[in-house]
Amino acid sequence: MNLLLSASLRRCVLSVVVSACLAMAIVSVAGAQNPSPETRPPETTQTIFLNHAIAFNDLNEILSDLRNLLPRAHVFGLSTQNAISVKGTQEEISEAQHIIATLDRPHHIYRLTYIITNTESGKQPTTQHVSLIVQPGARTVLKQGIRVPIISGTTKTGTNTSNSQVQYIDLGLSINSSVEGSPDDLHLQTHIEESGIVQEQTVMGVQDPLIRQTSLESNALLTQGKSLSIGSLDLPGSNRHEEVGVVAEMIR
Repeated sequence: MNLLLSASLRRCVLSVVVSACLAMAIVSVAGAQNPSPETRPPETTQTIFLNHAIAFNDLNEILSDLRNLLPRAHVFGLSTQNAISVKGTQEEISEAQHIIATLDRPHHIYRLTYIITNTESGKQPTTQHVSLIVQPGARTVLKQGIRVPIISGTTKTGTNTSNSQVQYIDLGLSINSSVEGSPDDLHLQTHIEESGIVQEQTVMGVQDPLIRQTSLESNALLTQGKSLSIGSLDLPGSNRHEEVGVVAEMIR
């Protein structure tokens, strides 16, 4: 009888052990399927002002970089203040400050020198040099010439009196330039316009100037220090011909 009791006790103990092992296994599987949420450190907010990336495209590129590298932080751009606000952990804010300091660098500045060579039948060629300072992402405009008044209309104020309405137009040389890219791959966009008075003509009793105008649009890749011909202009109403070249030089 003692043998029977001992065997029964052993079976009972074994059953308890197996049940405990099964319970532990179930708890372990449940814990693996439902992990406890990660504790995130406290968040703070920091506003960082940009010193050099003042163009709208520059701000957007920095914001895109921050959002890709710090996906759990909240990043906001303030274009009117030229600033970026970051909400995140202290580690994320420190990393954002490092990224912005790396990207917020001064732009290169270039001097563009346009060489305009005028030729006219029976005369010696003349050369004009015009220099502009340009920065990538910005546009530089030069106007050289005169402003001419043109009567656009008249208004009668009495029996024998009238008031003339006058507007002014710019005549002469106009150069509109912009550059993009790196010093080794500089992309230049240029719009050059030449205009001038050919003669006066009478329209409905009013003397109006007859204006000649010609323009050149150019897109070119520049190598620093090397002159590049970007086009030529034939000026209407004259025998003048202009060849236009340009040289780029990085000054900062």
